[in-house]
Amino acid sequence: MSATQSNGSLFGIDFSTVLSVLVIAVVAITLERVFTIYLSRFAKRAKLARNAANNLVLTFRILILIGTVLAISRFGGLEPEWILAISAIAGAALGFASQKTLGNFLAGLFLLTARPFKVGDYVRFGTVEGIVQEITINYTKVLTIGNSMVSISNLQILDREITNYVVESRRNFSLYCYTFDIGFDHSVQTDKIAAIFSEVFERFVHTLPKKTFAALTRSDAFVRVYAVYLYVEHPEDVFTLRPQISEEVFKRWDMERSAAKQLLPSKDEDAKKAQEEIKKQEEKDEEQRKTRSKSDTTG
Repeated sequence: MSATQSNGSLFGIDFSTVLSVLVIAVVAITLERVFTIYLSRFAKRAKLARNAANNLVLTFRILILIGTVLAISRFGGLEPEWILAISAIAGAALGFASQKTLGNFLAGLFLLTARPFKVGDYVRFGTVEGIVQEITINYTKVLTIGNSMVSISNLQILDREITNYVVESRRNFSLYCYTFDIGFDHSVQTDKIAAIFSEVFERFVHTLPKKTFAALTRSDAFVRVYAVYLYVEHPEDVFTLRPQISEEVFKRWDMERSAAKQLLPSKDEDAKKAQEEIKKQEEKDEEQRKTRSKSDTTG
């Protein structure tokens, strides 16, 4: 029997240390398998993109690896020189990683956990709105109404106001309420505008899950602004229905405005005739007054 074996060590490392390292490694591998299975199921339920799911799994694997190294250093009797070397490598890695990258990474974890929106939702991030196409650890991709794919860093998303237009979500059904503004001047009366909305909305009532309606939100000396509430089951319908409804409303509004302008000349003529009648009556009264005055003088 060799000296190494007789002293209860293997290649200069105590058997207790080797056993501790093996136990920690087995536990780490088991945790990695369990977390991978759980996160894969979570990604499937959350309808995450494949690369987002892979990034999430990779993140937890790195965390488990770091925890394993720390556990080995604590319970495995790792030499101080190894601990210093690992600390130096980790410090260098963190030094190369910018604050923005770390911020995006943490923001991505928060969005994947809190889930204020999911892939397929119609959302607005500040001034950017559209359908969420992909959620990753660093970026979220949004398809806009202009058919442009916009990538927004997750850190920027958390700094902006997040609006998710979904009002009801079930397993096989989602209902979205999208709102947009339409403004008019005061050339058309309020009751006429209400009739315009009712007529236009009635044309789409059979294609929507819930009837569209409009409400006055702001009015001043120059303009009246209405908020239109559009209900859809499929968020991509917003891209087609919003311009269609707006176009139909403004067509009817132009017709009503033109009709109102045509009535103005007739109203002016009536006012002119009324003024002429008043003038004639005043002249007639003046003649009668003069006639009476002469009669009194003669008498």
